[in-house]
Amino acid sequence: MSSFRTFIACLFGIALSQAAAAQDQKPAQAASDFAAIATSENAANAQPGPRTTPARVIPVPTDVSPEMQAVIANPFRPTFWYIDPKTPDEWKQFVSHWAEIQKAPLAGVRDKLGVTIQETTIDGVHAYILQPKIIPAVNANRLLVHVHGGGYTNGPGEAGTGEAALLAGYGGFKVISVDYRMPPDHPYPAALDDAMTVYRAALKMQKPQNIAVFGLSTGGGLTLAMMHRAKAEGLPMPGAIGPATPWSDLTETGDSYRTNQFVDNTLVAYNGWLEHAAQLYAGGHDLKDPMLSPIYGDMHGFPPTILTTGTRDLFLSNTVRVDQKLREAGVETKLLVYEGQSHAQFDASPFSAECQDYNKEVARFFDAHLGR
Repeated sequence: MSSFRTFIACLFGIALSQAAAAQDQKPAQAASDFAAIATSENAANAQPGPRTTPARVIPVPTDVSPEMQAVIANPFRPTFWYIDPKTPDEWKQFVSHWAEIQKAPLAGVRDKLGVTIQETTIDGVHAYILQPKIIPAVNANRLLVHVHGGGYTNGPGEAGTGEAALLAGYGGFKVISVDYRMPPDHPYPAALDDAMTVYRAALKMQKPQNIAVFGLSTGGGLTLAMMHRAKAEGLPMPGAIGPATPWSDLTETGDSYRTNQFVDNTLVAYNGWLEHAAQLYAGGHDLKDPMLSPIYGDMHGFPPTILTTGTRDLFLSNTVRVDQKLREAGVETKLLVYEGQSHAQFDASPFSAECQDYNKEVARFFDAHLGR
């Protein structure tokens, strides 16, 4: 684990040094250069239609924590975002490789946060229970259901429990993390079926108003899809939900798919692993089916919702569109937008100020809306 952290720290250090150097290189003729760019761009954008932009270098923000500056400066991971496995075995090798990387630091994070983990099976679905060693009295009768991110393909087993550990630690909750089935062996609706199985079981453990459902990215999309499914099945809604930077639309729809393309250093662009994962999970179903892309469903009756994204997030529009649709449906929402962050980076550095702020904001929102 220590060698992995050292390697990542070196990458962050190199990236920060390069970013700092780029910011320091301000030629004397900057004003005249900008004047030339302004003239060119005025001409290029003189008619109604799509926008054109000049080539740019975007500095690392200086008004975020040093830990978050390192995350924002991190280079692209071409073996993650721009891959297209051709066979089930290639998909499984890809998933296994990244699962080991995701899993490596988790024991240390749990230890530092005082969080325990227990492997379990709930009505046939593999899951994990994470909780602080001492649950605060106010949360004694509360329960969170967590559905992990990873593009419906990544984060199997313990590798998918990082988000749950952070909210258990920073929020003081008992969390059930669903290790749902994934493609290539188990495409849609397996993940949603498993998540709903655990949610039904949770309704037998606690009152619905004492339950919250949350997840990040794919987990955010699943959280919203679960609410559609609960409505369809006549199940009671939870007291609150927390879909963070949700993959609410599996199609390439939304402004930030373009404006943040190659700016987001996590997802980078839709036309890579993301698009292939969407097709693999959908298994031939219409990508605009609300159970796959919940933005296209009716959100009336959804519980109070806290949404989170970043200014560089490829899913910024996914998140904003959900917020707008919930507000139009009369649902109470809170939208957090973090400065300079790409996709899900508010959970990328577990002990950064931003990560603590995010998890404590979600905990406060849940505390305000869950019963006792």
